[in-house]
Parts: sequence; C-alpha cells; structure tokens
Amino acid sequence: MTRRYLPTTLPLLAEDWAGEGPRVADPVLAPDDGEETEYAALMTAADASAELVAGLPDGSRRRVVVVVETPRPDDGVLWRHVVAVHVDSDDDAEADDDLAWWAVQEVGDLVASL
Repeated sequence: MTRRYLPTTLPLLAEDWAGEGPRVADPVLAPDDGEETEYAALMTAADASAELVAGLPDGSRRRVVVVVETPRPDDGVLWRHVVAVHVDSDDDAEADDDLAWWAVQEVGDLVASL
C-alpha cells in the first residue's frame, strides 16, 4: 500500500465530499512507514495546504490534509481509500501547530460547519 498526504482546503474538501473522492493535487509521499517520516510527510502537506488557504475568508483558513492509502502511488482515490483527515483547530494556525485528527465518517460534520 502507498500512503499519500493530500493538501487541500475546507472549501475544496466540501466540494470533494459531494463526489466520489478527494482530489489529488501535488500529493506528498512518505519514503517509508516509519512514524517520523510519516509525520514529516504530513507536515510537508500541511505547509502546502497553508499556501492554498492564504487568501481564503475567515472560517476557511485552516490547513487540511487528507491521508489516503492505495495499492499504487498513481491510483485514483475514492473515499474508501481515505484513512484520516487532519485539520487545524483554528484559522491561521502556526506552522508547527499540530493538526486535529478526523475519522472519515466525521468529514460530513466537518464540512457542514462551513
């Protein structure tokens, strides 16, 4: 299995939630499944998400990273491939702030709050 970290935004996540799966744009791959390398990949994707949210309105400026596992790195992504969603707790979080973990079945509640 290949684990990919997909940087996105809350508005894009809401759009994707209505479809078959999250969009895959500039995924970050961890070179192995070690805890430190996976955390580094998550935070690299969070940095990419920070660039995406910079111009968004209040209430939408939270970094979002969708974590997926697929058999191969270039496979399409469906919601059943998503293992977690990580989101800042507040707008404009610092780069070294931890992201909150959301289970896939909670994404509907997360995007409904927009």
